[in-house]
Amino acid sequence: MTAVRPVLVSAADLAPRAAAVTLLDVRWTLAGGTSPEDFEAGHLPGAAFADLEEDLCGPTRDDGAGGRHPLPAAADFSAAMSRLGVRADRPVVVYDGGPGMSAARAWWLLRFFGHPDVQLLDGGLAVWVAAGLPVETGGHVAAPGAFTAVPGGMPIATPDELLGPPPGLVLLDARDVIRYRGEAEPVDKVAGHIPGALSAPTSANVTDDGCFAPAGALRERYRELGADAAVTLAVYCGSGITAAHEVLALNSAGLSAALYPGSWSDWISDPGRPVNQGAEP
Repeated sequence: MTAVRPVLVSAADLAPRAAAVTLLDVRWTLAGGTSPEDFEAGHLPGAAFADLEEDLCGPTRDDGAGGRHPLPAAADFSAAMSRLGVRADRPVVVYDGGPGMSAARAWWLLRFFGHPDVQLLDGGLAVWVAAGLPVETGGHVAAPGAFTAVPGGMPIATPDELLGPPPGLVLLDARDVIRYRGEAEPVDKVAGHIPGALSAPTSANVTDDGCFAPAGALRERYRELGADAAVTLAVYCGSGITAAHEVLALNSAGLSAALYPGSWSDWISDPGRPVNQGAEP
């Protein structure tokens, strides 16, 4: 039986086998969106550029249902990943500029749609460059892959399952504390959080160098929030992007968590769903 790889890979461990994996560059920010120009200025040799909003999201709806970054349809994701060179029988490593906030979306989607071997480059391009490893400039056209997306490889949570939340469920809000408390909401139309959710900002998953904290430190962080193997875990953020980073951190700590794909932007699309502000009691 082939051993399951850890969800994270260091630059030092990736470098000797980089030519044998499919590399996806997923640089994106909430403020600036995607930047193909950054990719062309320098990327891991052989990497293909995955446009988060085009390749890793489905179309938004006028009524807001599904959130700001809906999951792509299986057929659309199959086509996008095959165009980028992804194959089910070849490992995939995803990365972004540093802490993995956007690359984790690709990691989660590939796992959700059935790819068996996906890792995230810990620290991203910044750590790769700092290690003196080579970069490539210009565009890159990947050799066509062959990936058939089959949903269900990772657990998801639905709004109905989060109402309450029910006993035995620990619900984590991965946004910044000020958005969780409703003190500021720079993106969505309603401020606050899902009742019963606990604040667990994604930014606390990483250290000053942009790498994930060690697994033991992550386990301790989540244990203090009541998140351990004895409970059911679910995570959300604003639109399902950074929450994937939290799911990856939990996986790195040996814990499994469901992702609420539409997250806060989907939750507030139904005015009948309750909203809390401030801290939970």
